[in-house]
Amino acid sequence: MNLVFDKVFAPHYGEAIDIAPNVKRITVNNPSPFTFHGTNSYLIGKNSLALIDPGPIDEAHKAVLLRAIGGRPVSHIFVSHTHRDHSPLASVLKDELGALVVAEGPHRPSRALHLGEVNLLDASGDTGFMPDIRVDDDALIEGDGWALRSIHTPGHTANHVVFALEGSGILFSADHVMAWATSIVAPPDGSMSDYMASLDRLLARQDRVFLPGHGGPVTRPKTFMRGLKAHRKMRERAVLERVKRGDRTIAEMVRVIYRETDPRLHGAAALSVLAHLEDLVARGLVQTEGNPAVDGIYW
Repeated sequence: MNLVFDKVFAPHYGEAIDIAPNVKRITVNNPSPFTFHGTNSYLIGKNSLALIDPGPIDEAHKAVLLRAIGGRPVSHIFVSHTHRDHSPLASVLKDELGALVVAEGPHRPSRALHLGEVNLLDASGDTGFMPDIRVDDDALIEGDGWALRSIHTPGHTANHVVFALEGSGILFSADHVMAWATSIVAPPDGSMSDYMASLDRLLARQDRVFLPGHGGPVTRPKTFMRGLKAHRKMRERAVLERVKRGDRTIAEMVRVIYRETDPRLHGAAALSVLAHLEDLVARGLVQTEGNPAVDGIYW
């Protein structure tokens, strides 16, 4: 199944854009190869509000959020995961707004670090984050005219969670499913086996549209997620093929598998290959001498 990305997106920096009844999107002006045009924050409600993914510490974005809130009460700040482009502003706004911060839990890796391993993603993690409410899977939190259901979706991070707006068919998919690109799954923060299982969880749902953490909406979620699964299986086959052809390092694999990818993303690509290798080793399809690592030689 072909995976077709949609990169048409106008961020409208400095504005709160109406995208559904009582749902506004505000995009942070923090574009990069990893954030696309920037991080999307969402305001939900009419008289009393919820905020999803407030974003990084950014005074201009904070000012736009407060202007869009317009003095209305904000009861909850929902955080999908603890990467620094999504969560740090929560700790600032909770004090100013008197809101409760809701998330799956604090930042943590998907697995324990191996002996001598360094977490290359430490700088991207909001390691000081601690929610007021650690939300369970399939929990429902209700506000004034809105209700959000949590669905735990580990994979991109161990604590990744998406939120469904009850009765609307809208799911805020954060970094798990985005229309413009595949999600980065990078150990030890991420886990490929967890990511694939989380895709299956969302495929079993009947959501009408996904509103992601970066870029525009996913308008045909089931079709797109089937494409994501097929894409990951294709990458898995490519990794196995490079092993069979004699590649002994991830760097060798990346040069071939990602030859048409922006070189600035090759570091992330190497971590994605590592995620596939860890999954393949766990399933007994590849054997290595020691634990796979980005800079290691395995067989």
